[in-house]
Amino acid sequence: MPTSIHIPKPLLAAVDRKARALRVSRNRFIIGALQRELSPGARWSPGFFERLGDIDDESARSVDALLAAVTAARRSKRPVRL
Repeated sequence: MPTSIHIPKPLLAAVDRKARALRVSRNRFIIGALQRELSPGARWSPGFFERLGDIDDESARSVDALLAAVTAARRSKRPVRL
């Protein structure tokens, strides 16, 4: 069923870039995004973010070390602009 919606130009440009990168049409990309958003389990489980604050010191150090390793291994390529 054809439908019209207003999408701000910067957002539409980002949608088009992402759809091209995935080699799908704008329509298919938007439908997929809507389906994922409306599917069961699309939300964070209750208490998820609160549990992130309960991390122990050893785990926090491990995460920091992982982040440092990933950052050090990055190439000079810039992140994809969405």
